[in-house]
Amino acid sequence: MTLSRREFIQAGIAAGTSVALAAGAVKPVLGLIAPPADYPVPPEGLALYDSVVDFRVFSLGVKDMTPAGFDPFIDKIVPAAEKLKKDGAQAIVIFGTSLTFYRGAKFNDKLMDDVRKATGLKTTSMSAAVVDGLKAMGAKRIAVATAYADEVNGRLRTFLGESGFEVLALKGLGLDKIGAAGRISQPDLQKFAEGVFREAPKADALFVSCGGLRTLELVAPWEKNCSVPVVSSTPHALWGGVRLLGLSGKAEGYGKLIAKG
Repeated sequence: MTLSRREFIQAGIAAGTSVALAAGAVKPVLGLIAPPADYPVPPEGLALYDSVVDFRVFSLGVKDMTPAGFDPFIDKIVPAAEKLKKDGAQAIVIFGTSLTFYRGAKFNDKLMDDVRKATGLKTTSMSAAVVDGLKAMGAKRIAVATAYADEVNGRLRTFLGESGFEVLALKGLGLDKIGAAGRISQPDLQKFAEGVFREAPKADALFVSCGGLRTLELVAPWEKNCSVPVVSSTPHALWGGVRLLGLSGKAEGYGKLIAKG
């Protein structure tokens, strides 16, 4: 079943988080550097953490999910972080899984370090957060379903190997335009990712990669059907980000990792 944006947000807020703020307390602010132009606060962020976190977003304006499409925007990331700090951000998440893994694990580390040095703020990236999530679930041998075309998939395979994982299956939807992933229906996405997992029955986790894919409401069904933990780009990048603010990141109903906090 596909939820409307309003129903999706309301359902998430109703589920609540395990962290409550005292009445009248000021919510901490999480800054998000997002590849697409005109990127709103993600509905997943509102569903998971609206009651405990405020969000600020800086949109880079990336159009293509390709190395050539990413290259012109790398030098814009540190200035974006500095702007978010001026706007009140107390921690930073660099969104865009492929934007942060496409040059490898050392590049992702340097990108985060550059933002930390420029802003003095705790920083993670979407790629770092999903790696942290997979490791928190004890994953070593993984199946990977992505939105990407072959070139970016190859770079993801390299990044995951550098990060300590054995990739047993990796398959993408062949998309290379920013925004295209958001048009994939929930039933089609669920079927696709479960099909990738079936190609690697010995995998101990499923990773669904691309911040543009709407996955939050699918994590629990995937875990039920595949019988392994599932980590996905946007939900677990938000989980990683709120933890930088000193919160647990815990919320019920969205899979094992977020329920664990």
